[in-house]
Order: sequence, then C-alpha cells, then structure tokens
Amino acid sequence: MLIAFNKPFGVICKFSPEPGRPTLADFIDVPNVYPAGRLDTDSEGLLLLTDDGALQTRIADPGHKLAKVYWAQVEGSPGEEALAALRDGVKLNDFTTKPAGARLIDEPANLWPRDPPIRYRAKIPTAWLEITLREGKNRQVRRMTAHLGFPTLRLVRAGIGRISVDGLGLGTWREINATSPFDERTPGSIQVRR
Repeated sequence: MLIAFNKPFGVICKFSPEPGRPTLADFIDVPNVYPAGRLDTDSEGLLLLTDDGALQTRIADPGHKLAKVYWAQVEGSPGEEALAALRDGVKLNDFTTKPAGARLIDEPANLWPRDPPIRYRAKIPTAWLEITLREGKNRQVRRMTAHLGFPTLRLVRAGIGRISVDGLGLGTWREINATSPFDERTPGSIQVRR
C-alpha cells in the first residue's frame, strides 16, 4: 500500500501521540503505514506513507535519486546569481549540496492558505522558487536559501518522483499506484488505485 498525504503546517510526522500537537494519527487511520522519508513540522505538502519496508527505503533513500520538488517562498528577490548557486550546489558548514533544479515561479495557483499565515513585512518583498532535489539532508532547502541571503518563509513539497500534491486537499490522503513514484517523468497528477 502507498498513500499520498497533503500534510498541513504544524503536523508532526509520526503516529505516536504528542500532547497538544497534531500528528499523522489525527489524519490517517490506516494500520501499519509509516512515512517514507520525513517532512519537517513547519513544512507542508506531499508526504508518502507505506506498509512496505522495501518501498519505504526506495522512496526515502537518496541513492535512488528520486526527485523531490519544493515550492519555497523566500524573503527578498533572488536573481540569476542565486539561482545559479542553487543549481551548482551550495557549500554549507557540514557539506556541499548536490546540484539542484532551481527557478523562479509565480505563487502556485493551487496553493492553499497556510494556518497560521507567514509574517508579512510591507517593505520586504518575497519571491517563490521551485527547487528540485535528489538528496534529502536535514532542513536542506531552508539552509540553502538562508545561506544565499534569502530565508525561506514557507516551504511546500509539491512532488516526489512523478507524484504531485495537485488535486489532494490539505489534510487529506489517497491510496495510489505503488509503482508511480519511480516513473521519472515530470511529476503529474496522483494516480489513484482502483
């Protein structure tokens, strides 16, 4: 079984109770499924869960180079120099990131409101980036953009492999075809298994 879940901001990626904090158990009542990788509490969007340990490893293991697409709303206005740095790899304190896809985008049309909303500062512009990674270091997108002087204000995982968050309501999940994340075409609509 493979489940695609659109994780809201503030939800902890575990099923065990966390007093006063929402967890996956508040949204998904399916026995024996576990996240394939993680999504930080302050990040939103696509999370895959499965009851198949081998599949979980294939999805989460960077060795399989499964593309993960993120939409990052950043403070400031990154230019071509910052985008080139993201594409080439950013030297952080403990490692240098692998080359990534990076481009400026308009705010995604299908994006849901965040609760709570990000802070708004009238004198500081924001921009949206689409960043595609094939590795998954801890808080990597946030660290990359901050290092370049453009702190991430909002981070949404939009796709994993060819599975997209498109058409999946916030806080909802669907069972999907277990082979679809590994088809390396551009992320597309969720393939619902019937």
